[in-house]
Amino acid sequence: MDIILLGPPGAGKGTQAQRLVEAHGMRQLSTGDMLRAAVKAGTAVGLQAKAVMDRGELVCDAIVSALIGEELDAMAAGQGAIFDGYPRTAAQAESLDAILSARGRSLNHVIELGVDEDALVERICGRFTCANCGKGYHDKFEQPKVAGTCDKCGSHEFKRRPDDNEDTVRTRMAEYRAKTAPILPIYDARGIVSRVDGMADIDAVTAAIEQVIKG
Repeated sequence: MDIILLGPPGAGKGTQAQRLVEAHGMRQLSTGDMLRAAVKAGTAVGLQAKAVMDRGELVCDAIVSALIGEELDAMAAGQGAIFDGYPRTAAQAESLDAILSARGRSLNHVIELGVDEDALVERICGRFTCANCGKGYHDKFEQPKVAGTCDKCGSHEFKRRPDDNEDTVRTRMAEYRAKTAPILPIYDARGIVSRVDGMADIDAVTAAIEQVIKG
């Protein structure tokens, strides 16, 4: 089974993709991770990508497509793929169709994690972590049991990501809408888009995705 998981930053795509990997043995194909791995491994496509990135240019669709083809070819027979961060344009959607078709595969589902923008801003901007062990907390939803002390390791040092602020989050949301707007109608026309409430409890989101997959 091959699926595309869509949703803005902070919608929980990473968490849900990991759960799909654990529950179904699927492979999460994140273009950013794949590019870094291919460059590090020095594969033919990785060397092409490195040359482009060293020039300070964006990696073209042809290289990304070749990378996805390599990853699919390396996967076990019958293993499903979760596409994360790709496709982002109509041209990439067309490319993905060709890549899958050449391997006797096709997309089964496009699952969008829907969010409420104001609630997402609150969710992301309230996040902070222990600087020592990395345990996550939230200003509103999960404070340390003892103020200023990490529940897990007892450290008193905490940190926040510099980009977890309202302006950045709203910019990311606008960018997501602009990028996904061209591809959703393509998949809507095929009747393979399902929308899940990404603001629900994590387990409820997982259950909703499972229901979509099982049909």
